[in-house]
Amino acid sequence: MIDQLLTESKTTGINHTESYIDYTKMNVQRMNRWDKTAKISSELEQIVTSISTPQVWLVITEAWCGDAAQTVPFMAKLADLNPLITFKLVLRDENPALMDAYLIEGARSIPVLIGLAEDLTKELFVWGPKPEFLKNRLKAYKLDPQNITAQEFSDGTHLWYARDKNKALAEELTPLIAATK
Repeated sequence: MIDQLLTESKTTGINHTESYIDYTKMNVQRMNRWDKTAKISSELEQIVTSISTPQVWLVITEAWCGDAAQTVPFMAKLADLNPLITFKLVLRDENPALMDAYLIEGARSIPVLIGLAEDLTKELFVWGPKPEFLKNRLKAYKLDPQNITAQEFSDGTHLWYARDKNKALAEELTPLIAATK
């Protein structure tokens, strides 16, 4: 879907400006890289494969979201480990009521991973929109940017993701997923 939208000079969501299209192009590269290189620890793999009741993992996202490009491929790889997990992506801007039920500190921050019972009546866990280290880094930046431009801050975030290799994400998801068994 993303590739098709890009051929039309569009992205997901309501903002189709050149900058959002550029974010989307970069994110396609990031997602492809993580599809090829993401590694799952044996501990987390064992936890995911031992899930014995059907679950739905619902991710609220958009193609232009840099945090989603860094984390959603890892989530998808986890879900692929167990046929009892149905992995679904929903677009934030097309589902405002759902997004508003999962605001993060009052904002429509994405991605949000919601683990649900198969019948969608019980919430099992919620994670998002980024690892705790990056949440704290963003809070500190908003309080005092220290002459760092928004672009420099963004570049630093993506460098952190590249160095971390989804270890922080795995550490945060492990207890959440383990508690669903």
